[in-house]
Amino acid sequence: MAVTDPLGDLLTRIRNGQRAKKDSVLSPASKLRIRVLDVLQREGYIRGYSDEQMGPAAGVRIELKYFEGQPAIKHVARVSKPGRRVYSGSQELPRIMNGLGITIVSTPNGVLSDAEAREQNVGGEVLAEVF
Repeated sequence: MAVTDPLGDLLTRIRNGQRAKKDSVLSPASKLRIRVLDVLQREGYIRGYSDEQMGPAAGVRIELKYFEGQPAIKHVARVSKPGRRVYSGSQELPRIMNGLGITIVSTPNGVLSDAEAREQNVGGEVLAEVF
């Protein structure tokens, strides 16, 4: 089955895995997904990820993180969707929960968190929000 929104699929797999109290989830691999996972790992929302085969295709196993039995990610949502792209300048990037959460942004310098994008003074496509 073809997936029209690969990043939305990744975020849904993470959300569903945490609701089911899974230790890890498996997702197909792509460059964008790996870059988003890099940001989530840098910001402390997942323990890590590793390459794994999914039949003939490459996959990635994502190790989910919990704190005192509760998921580290309380909310994850796709902002820019295939039918409606959302772009923002560096100074207009949305702040999630007054800075307690992050916005994942695809910039000319790569996929960054909102704080990193503000620091580098670059804007781009707002991919997702996490807290």
